[in-house]
Amino acid sequence: MKAISLLSSGLDSVAALAIAAESLEIEMAITFDYGQRSAEREIEHAGKVCKHFGIEQQVIKLDWLAGITSTSLVNREADVPELSFEDITENAPAEITEASAKAVWVPNRNGVMLNIAASFAESKGCEYLIVGFNGEEAGTFPDNSLEYVQAMDHAFSYSTQNGVKVLAPLIELDKPGIVRKALETKAPLEYSWSCYHGGEVPCQKCESCVRRARAFKAAGMKDPLLEKLGA
Repeated sequence: MKAISLLSSGLDSVAALAIAAESLEIEMAITFDYGQRSAEREIEHAGKVCKHFGIEQQVIKLDWLAGITSTSLVNREADVPELSFEDITENAPAEITEASAKAVWVPNRNGVMLNIAASFAESKGCEYLIVGFNGEEAGTFPDNSLEYVQAMDHAFSYSTQNGVKVLAPLIELDKPGIVRKALETKAPLEYSWSCYHGGEVPCQKCESCVRRARAFKAAGMKDPLLEKLGA
């Protein structure tokens, strides 16, 4: 069975790739550049992950998506929200993470990426698309949920001749669970880049950085990326 990885280089996509690689032949990985602040850093780190697994990296630019995205993940004039550990606890007001999600939302991003990747998968005879969708982020981003995966599978049963399916090995896991599973599978987390920004080191203040830091702390592990960078 063959698969294509949607590899942003984030914690989730790297962990999902490592898990899937234990049982599937990974044909290639696709990294998308849609004008996000961290695009250069994501492409660089995803390339290192691909080299680790010995697979091809395909970088696809989506300039038109950058052109219609006004939120802060792409728009450099808007402020990227900064959160604390307390803001992402179960008891925190939902309005905080909802506002953060709205501030970094890219119009139909996952839908666009999955459909492009499905074209590659069908053309290469691959049965699966590997994604890092997970239980924790599904609470904030509906296009990370099991229901979304099932809906895409249903759509692909019509739009691809080989019935491409979305494989989301983290779909029931929270971030600490992802860290533990990633370390079990020896995922190269030292190459993973989660930060919304593209600096020399992660900002450790945006929601993605905070969720990552909280996950490593809860798992009782040190972040190998921060150790490598001396951050």
